Amino acid sequence: MSQEDIILKKYQMLAPELNERTLRLFAAAEALSLGRGGISLVARALEISRDRISRGIKDIESKKKLHPDCVRRKGGGRKKLLESDQTLKEDLEVLISPYTRGDPESPLRWTCKSVRKLADALNHKGHSVSHSTVAMLLGEMDYSLQANRKTTEGKQHPDRNAQFEYISKCVRSHQRRTQPVISVDTKKKEKVGDFKNGGQEWHPQGNPEKVRVHDFIDKELGKVAPYGVYDLTKNNGWVSVGIDHDTAAFAVASIRRWWRKMGRPAYSKASDLLITADSGGSNSSRNRLWKVELQKMANRTGLTITVCHFPPGTSKWNKIEHRMFSFITQNWRGKPLIDRATIVNLIGSTRTKEGLKIRCELDTKTYPKGIKVPDAQLEKVKLKKHKFHGDWNYTIYPNKKSESN
Repeated sequence: MSQEDIILKKYQMLAPELNERTLRLFAAAEALSLGRGGISLVARALEISRDRISRGIKDIESKKKLHPDCVRRKGGGRKKLLESDQTLKEDLEVLISPYTRGDPESPLRWTCKSVRKLADALNHKGHSVSHSTVAMLLGEMDYSLQANRKTTEGKQHPDRNAQFEYISKCVRSHQRRTQPVISVDTKKKEKVGDFKNGGQEWHPQGNPEKVRVHDFIDKELGKVAPYGVYDLTKNNGWVSVGIDHDTAAFAVASIRRWWRKMGRPAYSKASDLLITADSGGSNSSRNRLWKVELQKMANRTGLTITVCHFPPGTSKWNKIEHRMFSFITQNWRGKPLIDRATIVNLIGSTRTKEGLKIRCELDTKTYPKGIKVPDAQLEKVKLKKHKFHGDWNYTIYPNKKSESN
């Protein structure tokens, strides 16, 4: 048993009899008995501040006796910074967001700005915060320090970072006007059946769940393509589990279902919709059918739809990857995806302590591949390219009165 465990066990036995002062003295006595490094060790074990232990040591060394009633009431003392400064966490997230990095399958994200620079920026915004407090907040927000790893090959687009900044600017503009902003993408296709799924789950010892030895696809169940829509403002999402091809028609149909079931009820006065998406796949920036289907959606909903694509090779930075898909992967780890209903239920039951909620439905429609969009049909799309990288950023306007959707 480690020293920290021993201290914690002592505390747990005495905890019912300790008040604020006697806890401080207990922690101080343990720290003094350990010698050098004792304060840090006790602080970690009991999860209390080093300052509190240091005050206890001063009390012991001064041998000053306090009146028994001179004890701080429960809940007294200085309030936590996040309670007294309610906009601090939000402003920190805004500072970090345009520069976020992260593995889409991991809940951890990290920032390329130092905590001292972040603290300076927050102080300029009117907050009173130290770099150590910023480091603590980043830990609570699931950021961590990461070293570089050699994984990328090839050249980066020269306007890569400028496009990140442009997307961030568009997102903030729409959010200030209380207009919906969504991040969309297709999660990797999953085989349906009693196949092994990575991860572990609690079972009686020696009685693991049995799955197939070989991962040959089940011809009857096939694969499913989960297409996700993540609301950046509301922190909720929608997933359509498609059983056919992952096409642009399927992608836009999923967005329409999100709008009908979740978007319109939440943004009843919305006139604009911002979509952030990858540059490839079913929502590719070069996909003609994607733009034609978005035009149909704009016509039916009356929404002006703006699309901002991430530069090629940067799909990992799409918000939906680390804010929604990673948690879905965690939720079903170790669980065989035995049928379509299981997949829908596992996705729909995904929750996080930050409040993420997901709705999920099965889409049984067929979406044929290889649909060609002639020039004449593409010309009917009421599309306006933005001045900055019109190939990545464009707006589609409704060209007739809104219809029921």
